[in-house]
Amino acid sequence: MTELALSSDPVAAQYAAARPGYPPALFDAVEAMAHRSLKGAQVVDVGAGTGIATGLLRDRGADVVAVEPGPGMAAQLRSGLPDVPLVQGVGDALPLASGCADFVTYAQAWHWTEPTRSVPEALRVLKPRGVLALWWNLPDPSVRWAADQEARLKRRLPEYYRYGAAPKAPVIIKTLYDGLTPAFRRLQWSREVDIDTHIAQLGSRSYVAAAPEKKAAPALADERAELLRIFPEGRVREEYVINLTAVRKPAD
Repeated sequence: MTELALSSDPVAAQYAAARPGYPPALFDAVEAMAHRSLKGAQVVDVGAGTGIATGLLRDRGADVVAVEPGPGMAAQLRSGLPDVPLVQGVGDALPLASGCADFVTYAQAWHWTEPTRSVPEALRVLKPRGVLALWWNLPDPSVRWAADQEARLKRRLPEYYRYGAAPKAPVIIKTLYDGLTPAFRRLQWSREVDIDTHIAQLGSRSYVAAAPEKKAAPALADERAELLRIFPEGRVREEYVINLTAVRKPAD
């Protein structure tokens, strides 16, 4: 866990309000890859943040335990999901009993772990034939304005963090653990938001939150001006790609 992993913690309320959720198709895909329903499953949601994925997993009928290291994020999760058990911890050392989960999930979070630690920890916590599922929401690189925005932010903010683990997760896992067979799926979806929400979403990203205010504020102001040029009615259609990796623990 790096300092950057906790950099969104001070803007947890902004994160909760502005970050996108996940479409039902994602959870359909998780169930299809696992060959079982989330309904009634014991799920450990690691790096749960403000509970965006946690709540959606619960809504699918899962019995969810959230694991989150950041106090700001955890406070938001407790506020929104007071009935969900929450423990402080990280994926590299899960504070949970062995063999307690049908699923271990990471939504926008596995890239903060050390795979040589987090994968064995997930396998320890999973029941035989349980599933580790990792996914990321990423701006669709085929959408020109979104790709241009990502490129500008990367140039202007040296703290820029590209979620490089997303498409590489199956290779990372397969390379480290030859006995595991990761599966990969790519889904597309979109949402429409006002420009203020889109800018708040950008500001909640770890690399923006970690940047000095004198760099981040002008960059976001320029993005607002550019978005108003592209979307003069003030509504932004955010196009996303979800990269989903799932790997099953072998039967004992």
